[in-house]
Amino acid sequence: MTKTQASSTGEKFNVGSDSINYDDRTQVINHYDTFCIFDRLGNVHPQGKKAQGIFYKGSRFINELVLRLNKQKPLLLSSAIKQDNEILSVDLTNCKMNEPDIKENTLHILREQFIRNGVYFEEINVANYGETTCRVELSISFGADFSDIFEIRGTKRQVIRPETELSSTNNKIVFDYTGLDHIHRSTEIAFKKESKHTIHKNTVVFPLKLDSQEAEKIEFAVYFKTDDDRLKIYSDTMPVFNHIKESIQKDIAETRLLFGNIISDNEKFNTWLTRSRADLQSLLTETKFGHYPYAGVPWYNTVFGRDGIITAMEILWLAPQVAKDVLRFLASEQATEVNADNDAEPGKIIHEMRSGEMANTGEVPFKHYYGTIDATPLFLMLAGMYYKQTNDLETIKAIWNNIKAAITWIDKYGDLDGDGFVEYKNNSEKGLTNQGWKDSYDSVMYADGELCEGPIALCEVQGYVYAAKKNVAVMAKALGEDKYGDELAQAAVHLKEKFNKSFWDEELGAYALALDGYKRPCKVLSSNAGHCLFTGIAKQEHAQKLAKRLTGKEMFSGWGIRTLASNEKRYNPMSYHDGSVWPHDNAMVAYGLSKYNMHEEVLKVMQGLFDSSLFIELQRLPELFCGFNARRNEGPTAYPVACSPQAWAVGAVFLMLQACLQIEIDGIEKCVVFNKPQLPDFLNKVTIANLKVGNSYCHFEVHRHDYGVSFHVIQKPDDWEVLIKK
Repeated sequence: MTKTQASSTGEKFNVGSDSINYDDRTQVINHYDTFCIFDRLGNVHPQGKKAQGIFYKGSRFINELVLRLNKQKPLLLSSAIKQDNEILSVDLTNCKMNEPDIKENTLHILREQFIRNGVYFEEINVANYGETTCRVELSISFGADFSDIFEIRGTKRQVIRPETELSSTNNKIVFDYTGLDHIHRSTEIAFKKESKHTIHKNTVVFPLKLDSQEAEKIEFAVYFKTDDDRLKIYSDTMPVFNHIKESIQKDIAETRLLFGNIISDNEKFNTWLTRSRADLQSLLTETKFGHYPYAGVPWYNTVFGRDGIITAMEILWLAPQVAKDVLRFLASEQATEVNADNDAEPGKIIHEMRSGEMANTGEVPFKHYYGTIDATPLFLMLAGMYYKQTNDLETIKAIWNNIKAAITWIDKYGDLDGDGFVEYKNNSEKGLTNQGWKDSYDSVMYADGELCEGPIALCEVQGYVYAAKKNVAVMAKALGEDKYGDELAQAAVHLKEKFNKSFWDEELGAYALALDGYKRPCKVLSSNAGHCLFTGIAKQEHAQKLAKRLTGKEMFSGWGIRTLASNEKRYNPMSYHDGSVWPHDNAMVAYGLSKYNMHEEVLKVMQGLFDSSLFIELQRLPELFCGFNARRNEGPTAYPVACSPQAWAVGAVFLMLQACLQIEIDGIEKCVVFNKPQLPDFLNKVTIANLKVGNSYCHFEVHRHDYGVSFHVIQKPDDWEVLIKK
């Protein structure tokens, strides 16, 4: 395939760079299937091509929510997301008004905006700090376009959508829409019956008379409904907002119990940790199997198999329950038949699930889409990692048939030509061209820049398969299936030997990115090779050379390891996968480096990501940022349509810290091992509390000294050991 031909299939699902006006700083709150993107005034503007809005189940249920004071835009004082991500708090004031005559900065308007799944709440407190009585009108205009998330991303629709209908009563504004998928969606804005207001079409007006030092509160709720919500009970009585806030705090406290606690002597590092945990909590969505981390806001606020698995891996040592819930959920969605339309095959783990109009009508193939080559072996890796840490054989028994089906998929469907390597080609005409984690259409190439001809065997996928078979072999023996376990263990040994012969390139000093359909290597230096350290498929002598290449000047930007080396033909630091920096990618590579005792390189990556967090708002690492070299006194260059928060990006800090400490929790042997632990220069002390081990908890203090690190074990179960290897 030539460069000019390449964009015909995969490019159509890329997120367009004009999907959001990045110069407009936005504020994001999210909970389960609902997320909100506001400007800093707490408004949603309908004009222009922006991602602003309130979204529910893959559609935009609010595309306009604009507050005005006497038909004028208020002045912004401050705007902040509260620490636990639960509330957007916005302080506004008035500009100079002539009719009536009101000095600027006389009125204070405090907006508090928050959501629970399927309902948006807003409290507005208006206070008069002037010396005389003020009469003003506060108005809010609403709109709902019910655009599918893929429309907003830039996918062109070839159909004409039905119109949205608007109606209102004394206390409600209602937008109704019945899509081409025959699902009825509605947005219902409800106001208190006792409040003084008038409604005209899509605008509500609150006439306010405020004496000096007097304040008045306005409250309203917005309900998002689809036919799927018919079992929900909606009350005509407005909720008590304080009770809603209390329930939010209770939910946050309960979810926080899933995580062990980490605190350090560096406040900036603590802020990074706290923000990352809060973001993860906000992305954890309740399913009938427990919590599942949605991938990210705005484009991927839904189930992704690969993203959920890698996020669970990143936080496994601190939050093993999440891994258990992810495994059970993905097992329930495992494919059971061949379906070319959604790239499904028996035993395959799902890539993506959507419930929006375009997915339901088949305009995009992602309702239940299985076009991923790596989610299946990663699922098996996670199962093995979870079992080793927790010794929870009952959960493994419950999904054992799913595990064996996944192994069968690897050997029967994953290996397309029987050469022992797992490769992919998309079967769905509407599906993804590339099906590794770098799934943009131009992410796999030869050294001359030409795009790779399929079927494609990615280097990291062979590592995932190797680790998967090793892990399943251990679980098989624990379940008494010794022969099956021996066969898998032997298969892993053969794969490692064959892989190192076929993929290692001495001149490149790295593993080739991929083999094409003719088994020709793509001799390209990429971060994919670093995942071979994460899985353990790399030989020690190759790992040392690879570590130098990954942290050398072509790959390391100063902020992190690039996805593609700067001297490669397709390098573009502003691209999605061909030269950008992804936090989760760096964390996985760093953890792999630690397994091969490359401690200096691990600390270099940790320092880069920490430094980058200091320049990013809220210290919330986004999905990715550009791969330009670090410049003095400047932060990393933002990628314009990166998701933020993104689950595996905010989870990176926890895997990075694990890589530094080289902590391994072995629930089978009842042992916590620190293998040659290190701390970066910006950390002198780290305290880890409520670390789940078996049915109990451990509590440690780690101190950095000139000669290394020391440990203080404060609490551990009597039948567990703590080992520190130096």
